[in-house]
Amino acid sequence: MSWMMPSETARQERVWMAFPPERSSIGNSAEQTHEARTAWAAVAHAVAQFEPVTMVVDPPDVAVARTYLAADIELVESPLDDAWMRDIGPSFVTDDDGRLGGVDWVFNGWGQQDWASWGKDSAIGGEVVRQAGAELLDSPLVNEGGGIQVDGLGTVLVTETVQLDPFRNPDLTKADVEAELARTIGATHVIWLPRGLTRDTQEFGTRGHVDIVAAIPSPGVLLVHSQRNESHPDFRITADIIAMLAGTRDAQGRTWDIVEVPAPDTLRDELDWVDYSYINHLVVNDGVIACSFDDPADAGARRILEQAYPGRKVVMVDARAIFARGGGIHCITQHQPSSI
Repeated sequence: MSWMMPSETARQERVWMAFPPERSSIGNSAEQTHEARTAWAAVAHAVAQFEPVTMVVDPPDVAVARTYLAADIELVESPLDDAWMRDIGPSFVTDDDGRLGGVDWVFNGWGQQDWASWGKDSAIGGEVVRQAGAELLDSPLVNEGGGIQVDGLGTVLVTETVQLDPFRNPDLTKADVEAELARTIGATHVIWLPRGLTRDTQEFGTRGHVDIVAAIPSPGVLLVHSQRNESHPDFRITADIIAMLAGTRDAQGRTWDIVEVPAPDTLRDELDWVDYSYINHLVVNDGVIACSFDDPADAGARRILEQAYPGRKVVMVDARAIFARGGGIHCITQHQPSSI
């Protein structure tokens, strides 16, 4: 049996999310927790315009979760440490007969970050696979869903600072990682980005997730984050990544049609340089749920996404409260592809 992770543009059964629990890195006060829950709920309601949403909720939070979420959002109880479903959940795959599987990566708090707790979150991948009625594919690879981007045809984008992180997979080589990605998600061609964005390498980052840097909207096409302001440290980083990707090919041997997606005009928040990115969007049935930042660049990003995903309605949701906590809309969602 061979498994393949479909393109994110393939038809979907539903989207999985996790409701921000009390006492997590997402919110250290009642006000912060409320802000996070409001932002997560806004994304859930946007997705629900297009397809079902299942929200995993820490058992003590079920009653309060319902006050944030509309009745059509399904709630499933399971203990949680945090609420980044892309990373703690499984990566869904299908086989040649259309059957559904779910890869349960090892999750260790984005490389054993000292602020992270993951004893509960490390069990969410298997629990979501069970709830989805999928076949479980256990993987020994420490990895997160935000650390991979696929085209559904064998190409996968990864980052050296994530899969080869000494706090994730200290004993693995590139060849080891590539073999496991071939076994689990059907990757026949792995493209290694050297690193991620500046903010993502700092204290509350992932050490370089690819889903904030590049996305594959269709075969042979790459959407790539481009920081145009020379004062931002990502100016040189994104220029180098774009140049590097221009010299690569996909699994079919095609050179990429690279579409640069300009970063928002906003450069800093109260902490440091921002990594606001329109790349971190979620594709759903007939739609795209995209990040907005109350920024002059929002309108241009919408136009780029509309062109990249023809026939899909682009719905933008304010993602500043999500990015303040270390991620974006793609990071808090996990899509489940349709199966037989």
